[in-house]
Amino acid sequence: MRALVTGASSGIGRDIARVLSNLGHDIIIVARDGIELEKLKKELSTKVEIISIDLSKKENCIALYESVKNKKIDILVNNAGFGDFGEFINTDLEKELDMIDVNIKAVHILTKLFLKDMVKRNKGYILNVASIAGFMSGGPLMATYYSTKSYIVKLTQSIYTELKRKKSKVKISLLCPGPVNTNFNKVANVKFNLKALSSEYVAKYGIDNMLKGKFVILPGTKIKIVKFLSHISPEKLVSRICMKMQEKKT
Repeated sequence: MRALVTGASSGIGRDIARVLSNLGHDIIIVARDGIELEKLKKELSTKVEIISIDLSKKENCIALYESVKNKKIDILVNNAGFGDFGEFINTDLEKELDMIDVNIKAVHILTKLFLKDMVKRNKGYILNVASIAGFMSGGPLMATYYSTKSYIVKLTQSIYTELKRKKSKVKISLLCPGPVNTNFNKVANVKFNLKALSSEYVAKYGIDNMLKGKFVILPGTKIKIVKFLSHISPEKLVSRICMKMQEKKT
């Protein structure tokens, strides 16, 4: 089997590539940072192809698909993404627009293009890496990031239902971690006040459950509790609690 992993130069994406390679899958690793991809390639035990590309550009997403569509991708992991921190009126507009392009548009384009092929073959796996943030009613101080992850949650939920209705053997899953020790914290300018999981643990947990056909994948007991409480609590209360937690990140 062959897997394609975006955002593979660091963090969860890099560790997902390691997990898949250890399981015997050939890997196509994708990210902007070609140097880090080369380092990763040297340590993987299966066949590895590197594609260094900026997925914030629509045309690059389409070009990526066109370059590998004949290689029969069995597993697509949409992991590329980043965040930012601060009041909405103060955060940088260009960074936010870039975030929307990577976190939403790239995932949307790649999911659609590869899913069509998988449905025709009636097999394959897609793992969209979202966040527990995608289930929250709001994300003050990280408004754009929370909104992008909410989009991924809703999109993936809808596709899952469509696939179930047609009894497709294609599996789509959501990996929704909470705080994880990755380069995300540095890019987003935050420090988590909750204990973070290791990216190695999250990657293995995510892939193991994806291959079992699990839809919503929540690594860690605390995140399962957070998701449950967010559903039974009033939305305004959840948003205020989220605000208090976010203020502790600086």
